[in-house]
Amino acid sequence: MSELSHVDGEGRARMVDVSAKADTTRVALAAGELRTTAEVIALVRADDLPKADVLSTARIAGIAGAKKTSELIPLCHQLALSSVKVEFGFTDTAITIEATAKTKGPTGVEMEALTAVAVAGLTLHDMVKAVDPAATLNDVRLLTKDGGKHGHWERSAATPASEPETTDVETDFESRSAVVVVASTGAAAGTRVDTTGPVLTEWLAGLGFSVRGPLVYADADIAVGLADALRFQPALVVSTGGTGASPTDATPEATLALLDRELPGVAEAIRQRGTAKFPLAALSRGVAGLSGRSVLVNLPGSPGGVKDGIAVLEPLLDHLLAQVAGGGNHDDN
Repeated sequence: MSELSHVDGEGRARMVDVSAKADTTRVALAAGELRTTAEVIALVRADDLPKADVLSTARIAGIAGAKKTSELIPLCHQLALSSVKVEFGFTDTAITIEATAKTKGPTGVEMEALTAVAVAGLTLHDMVKAVDPAATLNDVRLLTKDGGKHGHWERSAATPASEPETTDVETDFESRSAVVVVASTGAAAGTRVDTTGPVLTEWLAGLGFSVRGPLVYADADIAVGLADALRFQPALVVSTGGTGASPTDATPEATLALLDRELPGVAEAIRQRGTAKFPLAALSRGVAGLSGRSVLVNLPGSPGGVKDGIAVLEPLLDHLLAQVAGGGNHDDN
């Protein structure tokens, strides 16, 4: 068992001396969720709670919390944070929280990201407690970290929290990591409830993926959303929405700008499955392909389109991801 870094040889707490470590760019991504009621979710999305501007207030609190981490947690080092980003998403009964912290220095920034999630979550609780005093802040956890001598570490859905695996960036693609992105102007504005992102998240988690999201973006911002999804080089990115012929539908164009190679057969199989039951599915312009060693797949923004996409993708994923990682080339035609 590894020794605890914050305990000396006599079992006393200590602050680790990092003066001999090299300065590197370090990034950490943490997540959590506030479990509450469907009523609260609707009120927050409509910005209709007695305490208004709930998400903006929680976002500012999370950023401020990250900056105060060394004052809140006794043995943490003071860090010059170069960036703190706090984002929220929704499921039927939860507000999801993600925080990314970045610095350049001799020690990691994990605690800053975790503190941002915790403080943002507690602020959300304070804002909704008048309607739901039983709300709970759950699953505050580190998802990824980069920098330092260990390079990239990523939480695996199959790995217990007490036994994290430290890997180099080059082997990261062997992990089952996925991001779900939703393109919906209405869902991003809180005027409609997205039902597709949570379905994809649950499906991928059931297949053993460590899932980030759903990340919800307006159609006009989907290029930013897809770039953010690729930031930690996941094995798989699945988007839903924005694939039609409307002037605001921009997901295929944003995806093509990120692809190194297309997988036209995957996109066509999804369309064919949809049109067999619903002729208008032929209007979907969704694409699929590879960005580096990440697989990107666009699905339509309807429950039926997502169901068709899942049916096509599930039998392909293991072999496809093995190929992209450099293996699994048998029986190719």
